[in-house]
Amino acid sequence: MATIRVLTRQETLAALPDLCEILSDCVNGGASVGFMLPFTPVDARAFWLSVADAIEEGGTIHVVAEVDGKIVGTVQVGLASKPNQPHRGDLMKLLVHRSARGLGLARRLMERVEAETAKRGRTLLVLDTATGSEAEAIYPRFGWERVGVIPDYALFPDGSFCGTTLFYKRIG
Repeated sequence: MATIRVLTRQETLAALPDLCEILSDCVNGGASVGFMLPFTPVDARAFWLSVADAIEEGGTIHVVAEVDGKIVGTVQVGLASKPNQPHRGDLMKLLVHRSARGLGLARRLMERVEAETAKRGRTLLVLDTATGSEAEAIYPRFGWERVGVIPDYALFPDGSFCGTTLFYKRIG
């Protein structure tokens, strides 16, 4: 049975080994989430430290999925801080370790992070994901609206070009 929960800064720091393993596994599996190969769990540490700091500053919501006491999935929302965007958040890095896929964790992570975001007064979420990826295919099933594609927006971890598909969802 999976547990879905929101982490504090301290809980995120305590979970660094699991979080670093998830990010490394996803990058090594080809996910275009901002990092290039080669990429190890050690390489992921600085990223997760920055997430912990953003949680402490109140700018990020961090939700994880645990199975048998091990964190195997994660997602974040960055809360827009500009004066003209108090209603918006950016969904970031929905990641599920390849060993835990197929358990419905992505859906549960999304439901929880959307609910937490709505509790904080946000009514609109946006995201971008690699065009043609497994992730692109799941967001419409979760009620997200496809906006369009930007070709050659980023790179896959292997250095090849990657289009990016933009989505939004009204929440709350």
